Amino acid sequence: MTTTTNIAPVEKTVTVAATPDRAFDLFTTGMNSWWPGHRHSVSAGQGATPQKMVFEAEDGGAVYEILPDGSRADWGVVTVWEPGRRFAMTWHPGESGAVTTKVEVRFAAVDEGCRVTLVHSGWDALGEAGVARRGGYDGGWIKVLDDFRTALAA
Repeated sequence: MTTTTNIAPVEKTVTVAATPDRAFDLFTTGMNSWWPGHRHSVSAGQGATPQKMVFEAEDGGAVYEILPDGSRADWGVVTVWEPGRRFAMTWHPGESGAVTTKVEVRFAAVDEGCRVTLVHSGWDALGEAGVARRGGYDGGWIKVLDDFRTALAA
């Protein structure tokens, strides 16, 4: 069996017209109001839209969606919680959580508002599937961050 190692993280940056505190709050506890669940969720993979997304705002908090049938699909667990600065979490939407990747999002004040940097790493944990999964997320995170920027501008 061939093992894949050192798969580069996906890193995306967007500048939004908001303070780091406002951007952080919308990205996390306000995600239900902007996250594109119709195309980036466990429900979307089943041809549906989630009832809602939940982000428990604390270290150890769960991130999950409520599926159309009312059941819960876990996405990950918050591992770093620094309001207005950054958060990190494990990432395994709709999977058991036995094997996870990692997502970290940082918020920094800049002249134009706030620079939001998302780093999705840990692809090696997925073995050979890590390369393909990384490719899908490389394009997917761009769309998610565009929706986030649009929500902040509204």
